[in-house]
Amino acid sequence: MKASEGRIGRVFVIRLEDGDVVPHCIERFAEQHGVSVGHVILVGGIGSGDVVVGPRCSEEMPPEPMLLPIDGVHEVVGVGVLAPGEDGKPILHIHAALGRAGQTMSGCLRQGVTTWLVGEVILYEILGVDVARVKDEQSGFVLLEAGGNSGNR
Repeated sequence: MKASEGRIGRVFVIRLEDGDVVPHCIERFAEQHGVSVGHVILVGGIGSGDVVVGPRCSEEMPPEPMLLPIDGVHEVVGVGVLAPGEDGKPILHIHAALGRAGQTMSGCLRQGVTTWLVGEVILYEILGVDVARVKDEQSGFVLLEAGGNSGNR
C-alpha cells in the first residue's frame, strides 16, 4: 500500500446538464478551476453511453474491457477520484451504480456516459498530496500512484 496525506481545499457544487458527458465534463471543470486532485460524488440521471463492467478474461494482459450499453434512462450514484495524468491534466476514475425498473448495473464510467436532464456533483479539492496517474505497461491502465510528480502542493 502507498499513501499520501492531504487536506480539503475548495468544495464545488456542480450541476451537470442534459447531454453532458461524464467524466469528461468534470475533468474539464477541474482543469478550468485549477483542481488537480479531488474526490467526486455524483447523483442524478444517465441517458446513454457504455459502462465498463469488468475484463472479459481476468488472466489476459492487457485486459479486454466488457462494455454494457445503457438501455434507457437510469438513476445513478457514483464516486470517483480525480488525479493528474502524466501530462498534468486531471483524470477522473469514477465508478457508479445505475438502476432502472428494479435492475442495477455497476461499473466504470471511463468510456463516457451522458447525463439525462440533470447530474449533481460535489467535487472536494484535495491539497498537499503527491499523487499522479501513471500508465502501467502490463495492464495498460492509468493507475493512481502515491509519490508521483503531481506538483499539487
